[in-house]
Amino acid sequence: MATRRNFLTGGAAFMAAGLATGLSPLARAWAGAALDLGGGASVQTLHDGNLVLPGSFVYGDSPEEQAKAIIARYGLNPNQLEPDCNVTLYRDGTNTVIFDVGSGPDFMSTAGKLPEALDQLGLAAEDVTHVIFTHGHPDHLWGLLDDFDEPFFANAQHMMGQAEFDYWTDENTLSTIGQARQTFAAGAKRRLDMIADRMSFFRDGEEIVPGVAARATFGHTPGHMSYEIRKGSESVMVLGDCIANHHLAFEQPGWHSGSDQDGDLGAKTRVALLDQLAQEQMRFIGFHLPHPGFGRAERKDGAYRFVAEA
Repeated sequence: MATRRNFLTGGAAFMAAGLATGLSPLARAWAGAALDLGGGASVQTLHDGNLVLPGSFVYGDSPEEQAKAIIARYGLNPNQLEPDCNVTLYRDGTNTVIFDVGSGPDFMSTAGKLPEALDQLGLAAEDVTHVIFTHGHPDHLWGLLDDFDEPFFANAQHMMGQAEFDYWTDENTLSTIGQARQTFAAGAKRRLDMIADRMSFFRDGEEIVPGVAARATFGHTPGHMSYEIRKGSESVMVLGDCIANHHLAFEQPGWHSGSDQDGDLGAKTRVALLDQLAQEQMRFIGFHLPHPGFGRAERKDGAYRFVAEA
């Protein structure tokens, strides 16, 4: 479980890592790394804690024994996984942008630590100008409201892909999503209905904030979006959950993931995206990749491997 004490005691080790990867050690005591994009722009990650999930939620209908063996090779318990939750913060000198808002207090006790991370950074929620969602699952959305059911980021413009918003606010979603995710649907609809009047929408390919373009990466959810941040010659892609772990998703990207709502489309998206990321050697941030979530993809034995950059 991530706590304020963990942020503080972990800082010295992070600072010692230096600048070898091009990621500065700024604010590593409270969260993750900072990538300087130049021109006063930077991308950082904030730790929202971690989830605790049964292994079956990750490997789904993939070959179980093979999946467990791959996961075990990474030193993880294939029966229970505890993926990190990395919220992305982008600042360009004018805009302060949060990608996803974490779990809030109502999902898992091990998550919902974003307010602590902001506090360690000295950043007030009121300073955030834009909140941009990758998708509507609880660990990305349920931190939307405060204890009074008001937007936690009160001054921010809230933004979500049109298809994703339409899906979670549709009355039929609750009855069609499947029993295991009905709580997800009910929680998303309640929260999104409460801020519908301050939400703005966009579609694939649109530049939604200067230097930030939306990229459709459907499959994990029906309208899942990733975001390409470009400043000069530097770029980084905020993946959300379209590449949701550093083991199966890279070694067997064509397998179904149990966390994807559409297994076929999720796999197709993952394969195409990994091919692009490996070919272009573009940095990316994965919400559930090992904290702080920065890395690159490399081809390996006909598949891929995750190369952490902090």
